Amino acid sequence: MAKRILAIDDEPRILSMIRKRLETLGYIVSVAADGIEGLRKARTERPDLIILDLLLPDVSGFEVCALLKGDAELRSIPVLMLTARSQAADIAEGRRVGADAYITKPYESDTLVEQVARLLARTEPEPGNGGRGSGSK
Repeated sequence: MAKRILAIDDEPRILSMIRKRLETLGYIVSVAADGIEGLRKARTERPDLIILDLLLPDVSGFEVCALLKGDAELRSIPVLMLTARSQAADIAEGRRVGADAYITKPYESDTLVEQVARLLARTEPEPGNGGRGSGSK
């Protein structure tokens, strides 16, 4: 079954590039242009992975990530932060609020694909147990 990815970013060009690249690899990609829409879609669609920008027009990506990781039903969804904010303090804050990975813009498409595959592999059931992967960081 194809993995579902939710991309949350306020830049239509970035969302289009993410969608096109990941759909060519067989992923099902939905998009949201702000944090509120992203949270709503996360709750209704239950994606296997969320790609999240930090600089959103309504709620910051840090807040969105903290809300996702604070929700018992959503916390196991890996969050990949994809942002222009590259300061060490931003990366540390991303980790603090629960981001599973952090890529800075501009980014290489292959780097995004590798991180997506790595994070999704962590959530695969382990052979023989039928449960979710360890999900450890």
